[in-house]
Amino acid sequence: MTSLAEKLKSMGVTLGAGNLPPPKPHNPHAIEHVVQGRFEATPFGETFVTETVYPAGHHHGHAELRLAGSLRTVAEWARDHRVADMAPDSFVFLDTETSGLAGGTGTYAFLVGIGRHSPQGFRLTQVFMRDPIQEPALLHLVDRLLRPCDALVTFNGKSFDVPLLATRFALQGAALPLAGAAHLDLLPLARRLWRDRLESRALSFLETHILGAQRAEEEVPGWLVPQIYFDYLRNGDARPLKGVFYHNAMDVVALAALFSHVTGLLDDPLANGREHGSDLVALARLFEELGQADRALALYQKGLEGDLAEEVFVDAVRRLSFLQRRRGQTLAALELWRRAAHGHQVYAHEALAKFYEHELRDYEQALAWTEAALRLVNQTLAPERGRDRWLTALQHRRQRLERKLRGHESRTGTGKR
Repeated sequence: MTSLAEKLKSMGVTLGAGNLPPPKPHNPHAIEHVVQGRFEATPFGETFVTETVYPAGHHHGHAELRLAGSLRTVAEWARDHRVADMAPDSFVFLDTETSGLAGGTGTYAFLVGIGRHSPQGFRLTQVFMRDPIQEPALLHLVDRLLRPCDALVTFNGKSFDVPLLATRFALQGAALPLAGAAHLDLLPLARRLWRDRLESRALSFLETHILGAQRAEEEVPGWLVPQIYFDYLRNGDARPLKGVFYHNAMDVVALAALFSHVTGLLDDPLANGREHGSDLVALARLFEELGQADRALALYQKGLEGDLAEEVFVDAVRRLSFLQRRRGQTLAALELWRRAAHGHQVYAHEALAKFYEHELRDYEQALAWTEAALRLVNQTLAPERGRDRWLTALQHRRQRLERKLRGHESRTGTGKR
């Protein structure tokens, strides 16, 4: 009689532990042994999470993470009135580390850093995907962390982080959380404020030169991050990822500190931006475009007292003069135009020509300034600096003034006999 063991053997079933595959060896360099954190369960499996709380009053460089000023001007700049009255814990600060820098459907966000203000301080949560198969779990937790917030703060997030996450959520058949929330991307604002003074507006550069913060040696450059992640997927050694976690954490912390610094700067620019004249001029431009003429006027005047590059100085004088003219401060504008004309600025010659033509109806003086402007354009301006545009406008003005002069002479009988 055939035994049960023999029947099972004939079917390919073996008994005992002798033929079982060996267990996977313990990995001493797994992520949980390299980075302090925990595995978070979700309906889609687990994902790795680490949290850090920066206590209330924590500074990054010389900037406090807690908001330093009113949000009214930030709201005006962002053209989103909702922001003006938001509480600090309404904002979420987000930065992603990805498997590529170009985006697209083949690019994953394998590490998502999310920061929020809380009564205990600034809470940073980092969600990590050990394998691409765990993406649904990562996205589920990211969704849970973002939903309580009303506004998103990023750095280049409108062009990179948010479109990437939207793609990843869509591929999982889900909608991006906070899709209708306010979104403050600080990169365009940073370009507006510091393009005249700093050679770079990268977040790490601003962190050093605006916030006065320095990163530790474990920092890794952003361009190296995708390769470090691919190496980890291949060999399971998470030790190089420790620098990536640090890089992401500092990006989120620097983002919160920069937001705090910017809100203080826009709330009281003369108190918080007075170290550099070019910063004051940049702020003046911003306030002028927002329609806050009084603040812009004061900032231009204060900025011109500082040490400015020639191009910045010329632009500031030009803007200030026209702002004064619009506000009825004609004598002050005329003084600036005369000084600028002495410095061979074409716009000042044209402004004086307009003033003499339209305000004083002194066509001879207007024509003299127009002729001087034409000579200056021909002598100094290259085509790429608008030479043809200036010539066309000034020649048209000269012709009109000559007609006016002829008409005036014929009416008054003061022409040549």
